[in-house]
This record gives sequence, C-alpha cells and structure tokens, in this order.
Amino acid sequence: MLIVTGASRGIGAATARLAAERGYAVCVNYRSNRAAAEALVAAIHAEGGKALAVQADIARESEVVRLFETACAKLGPLTALANNAGILERQMRVDAMDAERIERVFATNVTGAFLCAREAVRRMSTRHGGAGGAIVNVSSMAARLGGPGEYVDYAASKGAVDALTIGLAREVAAEGIRVNAVRPGVIRTDIHASGGEPGRVERVKAQVPMQRGGEPEEVARAILWLLSPEASYCTGTFVDVSGGR
Repeated sequence: MLIVTGASRGIGAATARLAAERGYAVCVNYRSNRAAAEALVAAIHAEGGKALAVQADIARESEVVRLFETACAKLGPLTALANNAGILERQMRVDAMDAERIERVFATNVTGAFLCAREAVRRMSTRHGGAGGAIVNVSSMAARLGGPGEYVDYAASKGAVDALTIGLAREVAAEGIRVNAVRPGVIRTDIHASGGEPGRVERVKAQVPMQRGGEPEEVARAILWLLSPEASYCTGTFVDVSGGR
C-alpha cells in the first residue's frame, strides 16, 4: 500500500493515478479539497484500482498519525510513501516576510515531511518488525536555485527536505527502507497560483534548456521508478525532473 500526501492535485494526483495503474492500493491524502480527492478515488475505482481518500493536514502531528492508522487499517500494510504535500505563499522578497509566513511554510514542508517519514519508518523498518519499503520525498529544484525574489522560504524548506533525504536514507538503509527524492523543476500545476502567478510556467520556460514546462505525469514516473524494485540499489539519491535547468 502506498500513501501519497497532498494527492488531490498536481504531482500528487498524477502519482496516485499512476501508482494505482501499476497495482498499488493507494491512500489519497488531502488537506482541504475533498471533492478533488474523492473524484480521483472514483476514477481509480472505475479503472479497477483500489484507493481511499483520507483528509489530514500533515502540519499537525495528530492528523498525520490518524492518516497512517486509517490507511493501514483499510488498505493493508504500508510498503511505500510519496512524501509530496507542500505549500508556498505569494511571491515576496525575504525583507518583506514575517515569521508567521515562514512558520506556515516550514510546518507543512519540513515538519510535515519529517512526521510522515517517521510514521512510515515505524511501520516499514525491520527494526520495528516491518518488511521494508521505500520513501520518495518530493523536493524542488528551488532547493538548488534559491528562489530569489519569489520564495526563498520555500526553497529553504526544500533544502531541508534534501537533508532529510540524505540523513534518513543512511539511517534506515540497513533496515530495509530506501529513501530517495525527486526535484521537480517548472511543472504545470496549480501551486503557481498559490504564489500569485498562475502563468509562471509560461514566463520562465525560456530559462529551461528544453524550452518548456514539465507535466505532473513526468514527475510521477520518476517517483514510481524510485519506489519500484528497479531502483533497488538506490538510496539517498536525487532525480532532477527539470528539463535540464
């Protein structure tokens, strides 16, 4: 069974859909967009797959615990986690940011990612009686580029996700768990609207060597590869899905 956090839209939804096609029972986690999550689950069921929508704000520890308990109770043992949920706020320079904004971004993107990883390890690690598994964290090329003039806080949060990936991978490598990450570049998702610029992909695509934005499905394929046995000797590894940027 695979849990995909932030799966009601964008990369998360594409990952959940592709995973179901490849035989995973999928927990579609969402924070607020119940209609989109349930529509995705219905689409998976219509194609013969198995899925369940579970509401939980991963920035809240009690809700993360409930998410994992519910998913395992209804879909079976956890074998994989796509740690995808993330937020960004309106484009802004660092000298205009307040602490509340920074705390909101880090609560979901960093603390939430840690909590989900923790719950996955508690269930999958051979140290805890599990059978092993795989985690893929969704980082961002912003971790390397810094997001100047737009969202340095988001970029910094994804830098923390990169460090989590490396450290956790080494921590649980001997316990049957692989931990890797994808770093999407400019992808056509709704997250750009959260930053105040729905058309951002069109504006910046000329900076991408491939001269286009990416599609959520292109990131999902990388996530599913890292989760699969085909990546059996990969841990602490990053796959940049960024068109060469």
